[in-house]
Amino acid sequence: MSFSTRRSWMAVGVLLPLITLSACSSPTEQQQKTQPAQPAAELADFYGQKLAFGPCKDYATTPADAKVFAAGKTSECARLRVPLDYDDPDGETAQIALLRVPARGASMGSLLLNSGGPGGPGMRFAVLTAGALARSPITERFDLVGFDPRGVAASEPAVDCLTDGELRSGELPYEFIVSAGGYTEADTRRLVEQCAKRSGGEQALAAISSRDTVRDMDILRAALGDKQLNFFGQSYGTRIGTLYAEAFPRNVRAMILDGAVEPGLGLVDRRLSQYAGFQRSFDQMAADCAKRPDCPLGTDPSQATKVFQKSVRPLLKRPVPAGDGRRLSYDDAINALIGGLYAREAWPAITAGVAEVRAGRGDKLLRLGEAFSPSDGSGGNFAEANYAIACMDEERLTPRQVNEFEGRIHQVAPFMDSGRGVGGARDGCEFWPAEPKPAYPLPGRVEGVAPTLTISITGDPSTPYDAGVKLAEVLGGKVLTVDGEQHTILSSGKSACVNDVAATYLTTLRTPADDFRCAL
Repeated sequence: MSFSTRRSWMAVGVLLPLITLSACSSPTEQQQKTQPAQPAAELADFYGQKLAFGPCKDYATTPADAKVFAAGKTSECARLRVPLDYDDPDGETAQIALLRVPARGASMGSLLLNSGGPGGPGMRFAVLTAGALARSPITERFDLVGFDPRGVAASEPAVDCLTDGELRSGELPYEFIVSAGGYTEADTRRLVEQCAKRSGGEQALAAISSRDTVRDMDILRAALGDKQLNFFGQSYGTRIGTLYAEAFPRNVRAMILDGAVEPGLGLVDRRLSQYAGFQRSFDQMAADCAKRPDCPLGTDPSQATKVFQKSVRPLLKRPVPAGDGRRLSYDDAINALIGGLYAREAWPAITAGVAEVRAGRGDKLLRLGEAFSPSDGSGGNFAEANYAIACMDEERLTPRQVNEFEGRIHQVAPFMDSGRGVGGARDGCEFWPAEPKPAYPLPGRVEGVAPTLTISITGDPSTPYDAGVKLAEVLGGKVLTVDGEQHTILSSGKSACVNDVAATYLTTLRTPADDFRCAL
């Protein structure tokens, strides 16, 4: 998962020599001349539509959106009409909201963006990325286009499962953790029924998969007037980029995938890989903290997990005050820790929060968790869309499988072990009104796609480095290795090395040499 609320935690890049064209490989003449595939006749009306761009103020769904949109002085917004159900193109339609930041110079076309998630709003991401890359050839030569995927933020219908009060009370499970409180069959049934009622009905919930979003992306490409797609996706965005390449290989011109989701693993194995990555980052943080005598995790890194468990397990029975009448629960603390592990800059905030919890307060960790995954409505419908899209993308687990999964999580990431053992957890999607359209694992290599560029950070806690290597192999593209400790980098604009590689690739289609590396 990657989301723009974490931008302040991005690491400052170490400047490495700018690459030269002689260090790159060129695309083949055949790839340069590839023509896009033609759409099915029943979709011709959607592919032929003209976008009506205008002011963006009416597209904001949160105060944060309004502030960001107002800052984008050249931004312009529109809505794209797509079939709600691609098996019934003459039926109901959905509206995809998008924001374009025009190129500062002569435009080579659009660069479609995805911020991650699933559930991350793309309109805001386009403005933030344009600001971070304000001096880059990327913003000089490309119109940055961010879209809110179906079900997300300003797109319609949008997922809406819970009231703000229900979100604040933790009734929607956090993405990465198995709730320590248990989840009953009645809970999961009620949640799905409420989602359908508030989100446009069961048909809308059944049409929210990543594979549906990929088809929207191809219609958007055509509506923007681009013969082929230029795409930049981070974290979950690498998934929809890969699925697009699988579905429309001839329609890809260039694709940057930053923080790759492992394409060859199903839900359980992929999540376990992520949890192991979080434990690794926790251990790295503990070792860094242990250099200071006042470290709340102790001065012996090998004991840090036990110290952390001892500090937060009391929250299971006694949540602590966290300001404004709120309290920090055990699940809140774990969520905050995971959010902070996304970037090294947040490690001091984590340790300060743990120290505060031991003193009987939870203000710092609650704020840290809210920055990662807002539960008060300020983050729009991110959490709800994340849940809903995952229900259509992932395999469903039985209660027995969920509890076995929880036990394996405790093995690879013991900092998440509540001490209560396993039991009482359920798949929140078990009563979803449609069978999933599994996004991953992919059956094998994606053939016929132009050279892609995957950016993979060696110390990425959420999308491990090896996942990027494997994705590059699946796509037949190149991987750019970045030495550092964080999740995703290009959208921050804080590494001149990464920025230069990406800009060279997008403008010339040249990829870096196999041994070229960047560092943070």
